Amino acid sequence: MNYRQLGNTELKVSELSFGTWAIGGAWGNTNDEESLRGLDRAMDAGVNFFDTADVYGDGHSEELLAKATKGKEDSIHIATKFCRAGDIFDRQTYSEQSVRAYCEASLKRLQRESIDLFQIHCAPFEILKQGEVFEVLDKLQQEGKIRYYGVSVETVEEGLFCLTKTNVKALQVIYNLFRQKPKHELFPKARENGVGILTRVPLASGLLTGKFTKATHFESDDHRNFNRDGEAFNVGETFAGLEFNKGVELSQQLQWTAEGRGNMTRAALRWILDEETITCAIPGFKTVKQVEDNLEACYVSSFTKEELAKIESFYEENVKDQIRGPY
Repeated sequence: MNYRQLGNTELKVSELSFGTWAIGGAWGNTNDEESLRGLDRAMDAGVNFFDTADVYGDGHSEELLAKATKGKEDSIHIATKFCRAGDIFDRQTYSEQSVRAYCEASLKRLQRESIDLFQIHCAPFEILKQGEVFEVLDKLQQEGKIRYYGVSVETVEEGLFCLTKTNVKALQVIYNLFRQKPKHELFPKARENGVGILTRVPLASGLLTGKFTKATHFESDDHRNFNRDGEAFNVGETFAGLEFNKGVELSQQLQWTAEGRGNMTRAALRWILDEETITCAIPGFKTVKQVEDNLEACYVSSFTKEELAKIESFYEENVKDQIRGPY
């Protein structure tokens, strides 16, 4: 496993890390024992960083991480997120009283004394611009409740704004073969400012595994069913903002990327890891097999300059105008 510095922090994290939304909830049926085996398998392979949030299964993913990392608190780093358990448009949600309560609740579920990376969870841009929440996070950091803080953003514009805040040490962004916009302006600026980049939705909610057809069915409690058109939250969080059938068509046109790399999953993750500005990719998982498949991305061949140019042309000509929602 390769490790990369998280911006200018003291944290060195595995380039292939894992998100825990899927094992928490809103991705269909899960099995806690299988989830714990998956977490163990990842750590055995050298993964030392996991991303979660207080709303993933109403804190369930945080509780699973506490079980999996018990006794390993000094070597396994955890990033969690806050604000979406409340009204994200209400300034009171970002008050010191509220943020402190979110932090304490996450610490209790994680069974830790400090959170390695505490992230604002896709707050509206107007809230970010008001700025009070950053002052609250500064206080929590000074008290040792959190080591560092960052922001999970929906758009490049939000990310660029957050880079103006001195103590923001990480940005979490949607980035994958279908969502390439951040690399042109946001990534260079983040590198210049010493801010780490965590890439979420790296497989476009599974589209980039190449396993879906237009007939694929998702369970009622899976966001790929109930949010496929943005009914519950930002449409970009589901299938990277692509209409499902169009996404299936586009993914079929990327099957060539799997040649010499085993499958499309590994290829899609390898493409992300080939971007040196990125600290880590954080795919989700529900099974040990998915963990193992994702880990293989670390060891398959990188893309050539010709292949990278082909992928960028494909994005510019066929994909970017199909993305719905702000990004």
